[in-house]
Amino acid sequence: MTAHLTIPKTYKLYIGGAFPRSESGRTYEVATRSGAFLANAAKASRKDARDAVVAARAAQSGWAGATAYNRGQVLYRIAELLEGRRAQFVDELRSAGGVTEAAAQREVDAAIDVWVWYAGWADKYLQVTGNGNAVSGPYFNISTPEPTGVVAAIAPQDAAAWGGGLLGLVSVIAPVLVSGNTLVVVASESTPLPAISLAEVLATSDVPGGVVNILTGSPAEIAPWLASHADVNALDLTGAEGMDWIDLQIAAADTLKRVLPPESGIPTPSLDRVQFYTETKTVWHPKGIV
Repeated sequence: MTAHLTIPKTYKLYIGGAFPRSESGRTYEVATRSGAFLANAAKASRKDARDAVVAARAAQSGWAGATAYNRGQVLYRIAELLEGRRAQFVDELRSAGGVTEAAAQREVDAAIDVWVWYAGWADKYLQVTGNGNAVSGPYFNISTPEPTGVVAAIAPQDAAAWGGGLLGLVSVIAPVLVSGNTLVVVASESTPLPAISLAEVLATSDVPGGVVNILTGSPAEIAPWLASHADVNALDLTGAEGMDWIDLQIAAADTLKRVLPPESGIPTPSLDRVQFYTETKTVWHPKGIV
């Protein structure tokens, strides 16, 4: 009997809740740390980035219109599915990221914990970041945060230094979703497999299509188009430390985007990251006789 042939997998992008190939038809080889071939991944183009922004914009109002409690439940559901596929992610982190079994287990557990942490804030951050303002006059003056819109992000790229690529990706995605924003994220170029497996989790969870869009390929090629895109409202450069990120800031300034600068390592869970992706709306309401 002949030996079974190995069938290498070609991973696709995740845009609008679907898994399209890059419109350019390009792929690139993903290798283990020892250099062995592992799989093919789609290499996203400028057109793919534009399509992802269109999908994110179309989904934004519906996601923002969901109740805070519902968003929290959706985020918690993602954590449940990650837990159910824990063995798969551990295996991918070991093969693609080159980490040990114990390190891979710790990273997957930490990624699940991050989802749960942010899920818990979905129906609470409003009470912490909003407030009633003291004013002189017969008025109520109330400030409340609202989602900023569509966010583009560069996930941490140096998986060799910061783990297998899953925890950094989750730490960038989760805080964007809490307040009702939608997202286009560029995964780690060297270790994209956990990102596409996470996309499969999102596709089989309660996350509406277009809320999260995941691109694989070269961040240096894709990021300038996201930074200059007029329909992107905020730019997260967490993983852009090794890029010419000052130029990205300049491009973002042309369309008045708020920009989160690069950060070394993996971001720790923080309410500040949730608040960064919100805009404050203040309303006045008369009380008594005016």
